[in-house]
Amino acid sequence: MTQILLIEDIPDNVELVRKALSKTGYTIVHAADAETGLAMALAHIPDLILLDLGLPDYDGQTLAGWLRDEPILDKTPIVVLTAWPEEAAKQMVKSYQCNGYISKPIVKVNEFIAQVNSYLKNFRCNQPTQATPLN
Repeated sequence: MTQILLIEDIPDNVELVRKALSKTGYTIVHAADAETGLAMALAHIPDLILLDLGLPDYDGQTLAGWLRDEPILDKTPIVVLTAWPEEAAKQMVKSYQCNGYISKPIVKVNEFIAQVNSYLKNFRCNQPTQATPLN
């Protein structure tokens, strides 16, 4: 089953994401701060990380850097959830080696689900596949 780590400190946002993505069959694991998020990412090795930038202990950029420094997570897609202006979000994604961003507030739930599905599909398509030997 596909597992998504949501690192978000605002309970209403957590509930919205959990409800939206649970309907698709994804397992949602949640962390409310950066330190817990890093620990959970290392413990669970999720298929996707949804990362809020405004966390209570460390900012999301710092956490994105920590996540990218972990060899076991270097291929895990990180998608930023942000209310930042589009250009600032794009620059942050590029600077911190994230895979993209989704704008907040999440108003169109079906569009949000489609975006998450797209990031997961693109990630899976870019993974090396094991060759089947020919007999």
